[in-house]
Amino acid sequence: MDEKLQKVLARAGQGSRREMETRIRDGRVIVNGAVATLGDRVSVSDIIELDGYPVKLTEAGEGRRVIIYNKPEGEVCTRKDPEGRPTVFDNLPKLRGERWIAVGRLDINTSGLLLFTTDGELANRLMHPSTEIDREYLVRVMGEVTEENIATLKKGINLDEGIAKFTDIVDGGGEGINRWFYVCLMEGRNREVRRLWESQGVKVNRLKRVRFGPVFLPSKAKVGRWVEMEEADVNSLCAMVDLKVSAIAQKTQQQKLDVKRTKNKHTGGARRPKGFDWQSTDKPEFKPKKPGKRTFR
Repeated sequence: MDEKLQKVLARAGQGSRREMETRIRDGRVIVNGAVATLGDRVSVSDIIELDGYPVKLTEAGEGRRVIIYNKPEGEVCTRKDPEGRPTVFDNLPKLRGERWIAVGRLDINTSGLLLFTTDGELANRLMHPSTEIDREYLVRVMGEVTEENIATLKKGINLDEGIAKFTDIVDGGGEGINRWFYVCLMEGRNREVRRLWESQGVKVNRLKRVRFGPVFLPSKAKVGRWVEMEEADVNSLCAMVDLKVSAIAQKTQQQKLDVKRTKNKHTGGARRPKGFDWQSTDKPEFKPKKPGKRTFR
């Protein structure tokens, strides 16, 4: 079945649809030996090159991968940093003919859950505001927090881009002037969690994302390491954003061994990078209490 060229390239993990449209306009895409133009439609039988390199095409839902990465503080969400700082892509598994696409971003001082996928269309839908996917964070603030502050944060604050708010706030306990909270919001604006708390006169000194929609940060994903999602879970994620799901093929014993070796290679012996993981560190520090029954949507 013919599809728009930019959609096929995005699904092949070459970037977002918008990025692919720009590359097509710039004449960087060749289809069957001719320079492509916006509006072209292609099928998986066509021969496509991007910047002189062949692109491996897949049918919708085929070969889609998603990994959960536990980002440490100090890493930036960019492929290459002009200042030479470590990036979230440095510790990801290597790919051939594809690339990992980050689902959203976390600032350099925020740790926790980041999703990466080889499917640009899936990444685009997960990030699009119309899907209304909630994000949950564990945050430690310094200063006095009153019931009035919490009510105000749930009602809404006028930031530069408009009204922002937490859809829910759950007390995580705390000692002294430091308090822990689990907070949930529906957007991913720049430094939104920090700015909301700062509007109430308190300072955020720890911030970690622990959930993105139905995906929780698993305990086995230690800081600076990744875990690949099972195909059934990937299909559930796709169904949530109305994407075609793939048929789950039964893996052979050899394929299972290959997957295990790959995971061990990238997660088993890695040195722990700098950064503080509140869930796995042995450092004696107050541990926030876990919220009880979720009141988030």
